[in-house]
Amino acid sequence: MVSENILLVEDDESCRISLATILEEEGYSITTAENGRSAIKLLKEQKFSLLLTDLKLPDFDGLAVMKKAKALDSDIIVILLTAFASVESAIEAMKAGAYDYLSKPLNIDEVRLVIKKALREKNLVTENRELKKQLRGKIKFEEIVGTSEKMQGIYKMIEKVAETDSTVLIRGESGTGKELVARAIHFNSERRNYPFVTVNCSAIPKDLLESEFFGHTKGAFTGASSDRKGKFELAHRGTIFLDEIGNMDPELQVKILRALQQKEIEKIGENRKIKIDVRVISATNADLEKRVKEGLFREDLYYRLNVITIFLPPLRERKEDIPLLVNFFLKRICKEMGKEEKKVTKEALDLLCAYEWTGNVRELENAIERAVTLSDGKLITPKHLPPQVVKSDDKKKEFPLVLPDEGIDLNKVLKEMEQSLIKQALEKANGVRSKAASLLKLNRTTLLEKMRKDGLR
Repeated sequence: MVSENILLVEDDESCRISLATILEEEGYSITTAENGRSAIKLLKEQKFSLLLTDLKLPDFDGLAVMKKAKALDSDIIVILLTAFASVESAIEAMKAGAYDYLSKPLNIDEVRLVIKKALREKNLVTENRELKKQLRGKIKFEEIVGTSEKMQGIYKMIEKVAETDSTVLIRGESGTGKELVARAIHFNSERRNYPFVTVNCSAIPKDLLESEFFGHTKGAFTGASSDRKGKFELAHRGTIFLDEIGNMDPELQVKILRALQQKEIEKIGENRKIKIDVRVISATNADLEKRVKEGLFREDLYYRLNVITIFLPPLRERKEDIPLLVNFFLKRICKEMGKEEKKVTKEALDLLCAYEWTGNVRELENAIERAVTLSDGKLITPKHLPPQVVKSDDKKKEFPLVLPDEGIDLNKVLKEMEQSLIKQALEKANGVRSKAASLLKLNRTTLLEKMRKDGLR
């Protein structure tokens, strides 16, 4: 962890040295100055998280130093120290932008506490600002990883869709990242400052669906002990994301369609209409066209939702993105677990790239989390991967050759394979025959005899 930089300005040498020593023991990086002129010079040359300055200095007063510091860096925290405390000077300091005002002689525990609290609040403000900046940033999709041609097309599609208020249907297999795309659209749209509300249409019990979407009033039914807002009302002016829309109960489909058409809802137990302004993004892995034909999904709702469609490719169709995804998940999971960042061996990465990933990105993420958990060292090897990933490679190796219709000369083929493997072993062993024999699980004399017979050097 990088220590916080603090500038301590104090003309009393003994006080300056002792206070700097105490703060350095707390883990802070301390720079000192004995007057205002030196402090301002340092403020121009370096960036500090916090300025701790005496109010009375030989050349400038602490307020002048503080104002200069704030002009150079509006985020800097300033704490003033003085032996001449008064209500008027405290008010003046706080109005000028000081975080706090401490009286001499100093209570060291109070100094520690105030500095710690000030820096914690500063960091929270900085993190919040960075988060908002990311959400407002033009197409910054940290969680959506991929440089393949198909993913580049997805990025462009999201960028275009985010600029509109159109209804979007995201389609793709389970685990392809449909919710991530929905969030990217919302947080890059004009609705970014309003709620993003997610509803998993297949996870809500049938008898609670209407209440979940539209809300209810107190006493509307047994168990309704208080008024409750539904998802549509909660998403007002923002975006509602209807996940697994293909599994929605047919009776609820009618009410959802009416809400979208009329842009208003009605709570259970209340006759009053509530106007709503929401953008609808839905997602499904189901064949909606088939469900429409079977009468399981309303055709009019299908056309209402299917204005702009984004198809997310399965991971097996963009395997060139797997190394990027592996690296991304490794960094994030190691950080979350508090572990040193690990690397994946070539053999393990080859297995990961060869696997079909029927569960797509979500399955890959789970596999990396498992590997990080099981690995004690710095490397992720095949033994840390899920059994199905390793076994899939074994199955591919079972029959590397296909017998042609006309047949083969088995002895000749076996001899050629043996010669090829011996050459490879010698290359891997840099010509060391005992090592090559070990790679082939042969005695050294047996290898030498085979090399002699085949004329290999």
